[in-house]
Amino acid sequence: MAEQSDTLQSNQSLLWFEKWFNHPLYLEVYSHRDHDEAARCIQTILSRSRLELQEPATLSVLDIACGAGRHALELARLGYSVTGNDLSPFLLEEARKDALKSQLQLHLTCCDMREIPASALYDLVVQLFTSFGYFDLKEDDRLVLRRACGALRKGGWYVLDLLNPVILARNLVPHSRRTVGDLDVLEERAFENDRITKNITITPPVGEALRFSESVRLYGKDEILSMLQEEGFSVTDIAGNYQGEPFIENDSPRMMLFCRKQ
Repeated sequence: MAEQSDTLQSNQSLLWFEKWFNHPLYLEVYSHRDHDEAARCIQTILSRSRLELQEPATLSVLDIACGAGRHALELARLGYSVTGNDLSPFLLEEARKDALKSQLQLHLTCCDMREIPASALYDLVVQLFTSFGYFDLKEDDRLVLRRACGALRKGGWYVLDLLNPVILARNLVPHSRRTVGDLDVLEERAFENDRITKNITITPPVGEALRFSESVRLYGKDEILSMLQEEGFSVTDIAGNYQGEPFIENDSPRMMLFCRKQ
């Protein structure tokens, strides 16, 4: 009984992303995020940065918060030397298995994004699919930008993919319900100060419902541009979606910032 109590207390003390991203149901809930979407996103990044004009084998890429490796695997498939970093051992194992199955070379590391070494090894660092703004303190978000900059060679590219808060505020769906396989998934969304939160209730056919949460700080264009510049980046371009269309603040669903290390 004491061991069960310790485990429960440990689970309750986990931050939302430590609990949710390390649970097998995460991939089921987001199974609609497929490899075709990842391929479109990577092609936009390579085109907008003009890295597609260079020989892939000569370039090193770091995928921060790589998850199960959709984008990292696409880059490896194209011939780049790729390192995927994530905090979730479960998601990294999924990436490892996919790389092995596809016979792709993929280096994987497990650490908090605030602790990524300042190695100056990479020509491109990507941080995609709303994987920024997780922490309680803005200074921790600044630290992530600092770590990304430190990981890059001088002149290297950093691509940061954020939600556009203007469009999110206009189109927020407070409640939605969908079926994923044999699971009932209820998602409840709300703004809390400068954050968007989502509470997820997953009900299986048999057994108790499971509850998870997500909480991401939202950044407007001017604020994130200022932060990036202060941490050593020059922002050269902003795309409004994964297809690479121009960013329009009152119309674009996403804000993909293309930055170079000064």
